Amino acid sequence: MRTKGKNTVVWVLMILLIFGLGGFGVTSFSGGQRSIGRVGGSEIGLNDYARALRQEMSALSAQTGKPVSMTDAVAMGLDRAVQARLFSDAALDEQARRIGISVGDGAVRDQILSARGFQGMTGGFDREVYKMVLRDQGLTEAEFEAKLRAESARLILQGAVVGGVTTPKALSDSFTAFITETRSIAYAELTEADVTGPLAEPTEADLRTHHTAHGADFTRPETRQISYVWLSPEALLPEVKLDETALRAAYEARIDEFVTPERRLVERLVYPSEADATEAKARLDAGKASFADLAAERGLSLADIDMGEVSRDALGAAAEAVFALEEPGVVGPLPSDLGPALYAMNGILDAQEISFEAAREELSSEAGLDQARRMILDRSAGLEDLLAGGATLEQVAAETEMEAGSIAFTAQSRDGIAAYPAFRAAAAAATPEDFPELIELDDGGVFALRLDAVEAPQLIPFEDVADQVEASWKQAQLRDWLQDRAEEIAASVDNGAMLSAQGLVTTVVGRLPRGGYMEGVPPLVGDTALRTAPGKAAAVEADGRVFVVVVDEIHASDPNDTDVAAVRASVEDQLAQSLAQDLFDLYARAVQSEAGITLDTQAIAAVQAQLQ
Repeated sequence: MRTKGKNTVVWVLMILLIFGLGGFGVTSFSGGQRSIGRVGGSEIGLNDYARALRQEMSALSAQTGKPVSMTDAVAMGLDRAVQARLFSDAALDEQARRIGISVGDGAVRDQILSARGFQGMTGGFDREVYKMVLRDQGLTEAEFEAKLRAESARLILQGAVVGGVTTPKALSDSFTAFITETRSIAYAELTEADVTGPLAEPTEADLRTHHTAHGADFTRPETRQISYVWLSPEALLPEVKLDETALRAAYEARIDEFVTPERRLVERLVYPSEADATEAKARLDAGKASFADLAAERGLSLADIDMGEVSRDALGAAAEAVFALEEPGVVGPLPSDLGPALYAMNGILDAQEISFEAAREELSSEAGLDQARRMILDRSAGLEDLLAGGATLEQVAAETEMEAGSIAFTAQSRDGIAAYPAFRAAAAAATPEDFPELIELDDGGVFALRLDAVEAPQLIPFEDVADQVEASWKQAQLRDWLQDRAEEIAASVDNGAMLSAQGLVTTVVGRLPRGGYMEGVPPLVGDTALRTAPGKAAAVEADGRVFVVVVDEIHASDPNDTDVAAVRASVEDQLAQSLAQDLFDLYARAVQSEAGITLDTQAIAAVQAQLQ
C-alpha cells in the first residue's frame, strides 16, 4: 500500500528532521557497530541515538540554565527515555514495512521542495542549501530522504491506530461533575479562649518525660567551633584621609539627590483633537463627568495616565498653566507630545535643597567606606601571601590590621560575621584539613577561617531548658484539649446539633469549589470539607490550629454553564489524548513483542561515552 503524506505531515516532519536537529551537533561513529539495537529488521542507528540523546540534553540545559552532563542525563533517566522513544519508532517502522505502508517519491520530493529550511535567497528550493544543511547534520541526501519517508509512514500508521479515539461520554461526564461541583460549608476555629476551666499543671516528672519524648525539640544542632580573622571597611576608617575636593565632586555627582526642583503630581489625558478635549473639559467643569470618567471613556484608568512627580521641564508648553494652580485641579486643553491633553494636578511638592555642609556627614561616611574598600583590596595580596606562607590566624592578626575572633557556628547563626552569606557558606563547608584562605565579603571586607572542632547534635540537659519544656508541655496540653473538644463538637453536629450553637465564631462559605482557597484558613480545612459527606462534620488540626468544618450541601454544576462547558471540553481533550497515547503505547509494545527486540548495551555505552 502506498500513501501520500498531507501538508500537516510535511511541517511535522520538517520540524522533527531539520529544525529539531539544529545547534546540537553530530557525533559520527564508525567501526563494526552500526546500531544500538533493532526491532525485527528495523535498526536504531548509533548516530540516531547520539543525535536524539544530545538533543534532549541540550533542551534540558536550555530549560534549567545549567550544563547537563552524560552522568546527569543517566541519573535523570534521559537515556532510557530516548531509547524507549527510538525503539517505539523502530517498532512502527517494522510494522509499516511488514504491511506495506510507504510514501511515494513524489510526496517526499514535494515535502523537501516546500520546506523553508531548504530555501535560498530567492525564496525557492536551493539544492546547495539543502546539501549544506544535511552536511552540517552529518546526513547524506539518501539518509535524510529515507528518514523522511520513514517518519511519514510512522505518522500514517500512528494516525490509523489512534485516529478517531474519543472520550466515552460517561467518563467525561463523571470527571466534569466531580471537578465542577461546589459545597456549602461552615467552619469554626477553636482557640485558647474557648477552654473552659483551668488546664492541669505539670509535675517535674511530667516535664522530664516530655523532654525525653520530644528530644528533637530540645537538641542543640551541630556546632562548629571556628576561629577567624576579619578585616572590615569600618575597621580601616580611622586610617582614611578624606579629600575636600573629592567630597565636593561626589556632592556634584549626586546633585539630583540633594537638590530637587518644585514638582507636581500630574495625570495627563490625551485627546485626538482640540475640539474633543474642549468638549470633555466642558463636561468636567459642568459636573457631568469626573476626570476618572473621562479617562474611562477613552478606555484608560487613572493609573494609565499617571505621570507621577514631574518638574516644569517635563511638561513643556503645559508647564506654566499646571504650575500656576495653587490647589488640585484640571487645566487644558494644553499641548503635549501626543496631542491636545487635559492635565489634572493632584499635589504640590516644594523644592528641596540639601547643602554640601548638610550632606557632608553622609558623603564622608560613604567616601570613607569606599576608600577603605580600596585599601583592603590593595592589602589583600599581602594577606594572601601570609596565609599561603603558613602563617596561623593568630600570627596574621598579630602582624596585620585583621581582627581575630571565634564563633560557635550553627546553621542558625546570624550574629556578627555570621550575618554574611559568604562566611556562613565557608563555615558550613570547612573541614579540619583545610588551610585558611582569604575570602571576600559582599561589603568589601575579607576574612579567613579555621575549623577547630565539630560538636555533634546533643540533647540539651533538662535543667538548661526547663522553662522551654514547660511551655512546650502546656502547648501540647492545650492542643490536645482543643482537638478533643473539636471531636466532641463534630460528633454532636453529626447527631443533629448546629455548629453555630456551640459558642464558636462560625464562618459560612456559600459555594466552595474543588481546590478553592479560603483566606486565613489552612488548605487542609477545605480539603477535609471536600472529603466530608453532606450533613456531616469533621475535626481538623492544621498548622498548629484546630477547626471544626461542616458540609451543609453539595451543589452539582449546571452543564449549560459556559465555564462548565469549557471545563468539559478540556477534560474531553485531555482524556482523549491520554487514551490515544495509552492505545499507541500498547500497539507499539505489541509490535515489539511480536517482532522481537535486540539491544546492544555495548553500543549504547560507546555512544554515551562519546557524549561525556
